[in-house]
Amino acid sequence: TLNQIIHRYSMNIGIVISQTEPETVWNAFRFANFSLGREHKVRTFLMGKGVECVDIVSEEFPVLDEINKYVESNGEIFACGTCLVSRKREGTPICPMSSMKDLMEIVEKSDRLLTF
Repeated sequence: TLNQIIHRYSMNIGIVISQTEPETVWNAFRFANFSLGREHKVRTFLMGKGVECVDIVSEEFPVLDEINKYVESNGEIFACGTCLVSRKREGTPICPMSSMKDLMEIVEKSDRLLTF
């Protein structure tokens, strides 16, 4: 069927998150998790305020639950090193300090690029 043909085509999806608004970040990671479930490769780059998304606390929009599910499903997260340093933060194993080179690679290798 057409649905099986579409499902067989695996895309490289890049997601850039540059904010900390709970509902938006929650939806970005929900979409990322849905995409991984459809067997697409997903890489997420955090920049600007986005590097703070792991600190979002919201009962209504459990961002950290979606981030944990994403990482457990082999989704990749990169965080802008300059953005981390300007906030006196460090990279982590889950969210390594990255560079514009990493962002460019995500852009170049993505079939689709979404920004939140």
